Amino acid sequence: MRIIVVGCGKIGEALVARLNEETNDITVVDEDAAKVKSVANKYDSLGVVGNGATRQVQQEAGVDKADLLIAVTGSDEINLLCCLMAKKRGNCRTIARLRNPEYYSDARYLKEELGLEMVINPEYATACEITRILNFPSAINIETFAKGRVELLKFKLPEGSPLVGMSVREAITKLRCNVLFCTIERGEDAFIANGEFVFAEKDVISIIASPRSAISFFKKIDLHIQPVKDVLLLGGAEMTHYLCDMLSRSGIKVKIIERTRERAEELAAEFDNITVIHANPSDEDTLKEEGIETAGGIVSLTKFDEENILLSLFAKRVSAGKVVTKINRTEYDDIINHLELDSTVYPTNIVADTIARYVRATTNRRGNNMENLYNVIKGKVIAAEFTVSESSPLIGKPLSELSLKSDVLIAAILRDRSMIIPR
Repeated sequence: MRIIVVGCGKIGEALVARLNEETNDITVVDEDAAKVKSVANKYDSLGVVGNGATRQVQQEAGVDKADLLIAVTGSDEINLLCCLMAKKRGNCRTIARLRNPEYYSDARYLKEELGLEMVINPEYATACEITRILNFPSAINIETFAKGRVELLKFKLPEGSPLVGMSVREAITKLRCNVLFCTIERGEDAFIANGEFVFAEKDVISIIASPRSAISFFKKIDLHIQPVKDVLLLGGAEMTHYLCDMLSRSGIKVKIIERTRERAEELAAEFDNITVIHANPSDEDTLKEEGIETAGGIVSLTKFDEENILLSLFAKRVSAGKVVTKINRTEYDDIINHLELDSTVYPTNIVADTIARYVRATTNRRGNNMENLYNVIKGKVIAAEFTVSESSPLIGKPLSELSLKSDVLIAAILRDRSMIIPR
């Protein structure tokens, strides 16, 4: 696809990195010449310096022949104007990033009126991810497939787990749980599960299961399964607006510690069912006084990655609660993965993955029955979602008779409204 990305910030660069993995023709646009040069050189793409909302700059970027324009600048208004200009000038598909809650509340209206393919909000998408994790604290991460009807849960195998030393086949037989083991991450290595694979401590395992089966499975391997009842949010970041609403609707009690008085007062006025503390979220005495040691969940949401990491490490030391860390920068994710921070969320990656998923799906629909592609383990394992056509040679055959390549696993089958976990 011919794609124009307007905005070379963190999300713009992450998006170009994702799209560059496939055979897309990418042009980046930004008013900062240094950023354009850096991203264009790093990912071997074309670069245009200028205001992406103007007709002249879009024309220079090739909007007349573009298939898609993605506007991810720091300004919602500029992003919407970019998309509007692109639709008028080039009639290409458009995607806009919107961060302001007031605009995002009108997302459906804006999408219809401006003909947008997608409107995405990093804070809202990240809040959804955090809420899913807090509602199922045994999981490190939860991937959703088939528009949310199938979930893949990742968890880390603790020391002393009954699974340690068992093979996949033994685990299924002895635990009698209706789950499908999909992938295992061990250090830098990734594996597709087969019956002979033997689990070890600290393996990161992904399974597919219905919610009821997942709960039964986690009980049998002694992992905490109940949703958290109360959460301590450290920092009143932009996504707190969405997170407070989602957590409250899930029946979770929320307390926020925010260092800025103005922001603390805004949150207190907006939500009358939460507790807002005006204090330094990095102060140890304050954290203990406000209940970090007994909180069911602790989420580090300050503006600084380093502060979030230190807060989460402290929380892991003094609390048995579920700890979630928001991290904006992705450059050091390999190092962060070795810190054992429990669950980490990257708003940049969430947005980039969502948009890249749409691009892959659009590209793959041209001439085949592929619906979607997902990165399950970055750069190592991909999940493909496809429809079985009426003329497919798969129809009427048991799975045991299919000639599949090694390291290919059929993980879930959706038939009408039913999800089938295959054996």
